[in-house]
Amino acid sequence: VQLVESGGGLVQPGGSLRLSCAASGFIFSSRDMSWYRQGAGKEREWVATITSSGISRLYADSVKGRFTISRDNTKNTVYLQMNNLKPEDTAVYYCKVHLWPRDYWGQGTQVTVSS
Repeated sequence: VQLVESGGGLVQPGGSLRLSCAASGFIFSSRDMSWYRQGAGKEREWVATITSSGISRLYADSVKGRFTISRDNTKNTVYLQMNNLKPEDTAVYYCKVHLWPRDYWGQGTQVTVSS
């Protein structure tokens, strides 16, 4: 199983970024996918989840209305579109899949929101 995130970077407050997570080693289209983030000195927190079909999406209150999770099952990729970014969104962002009995994580991509 491999998850590879990309798309992070430095952006000004109010700006946008789109993160990607390319997956391999499992049947991507049959698994829910999630994004998490971890700020410096903070606990890792859940950001968003999308079901295997892409029909249902769930968001943390802190990002609802600003972030959109999506997926392309033909490309084995999950995305996180982040708009109206705030300094408090600064973190390393990870994608995750649960394949019983454990979770698999990518290496993360840094997002820094600063003027």
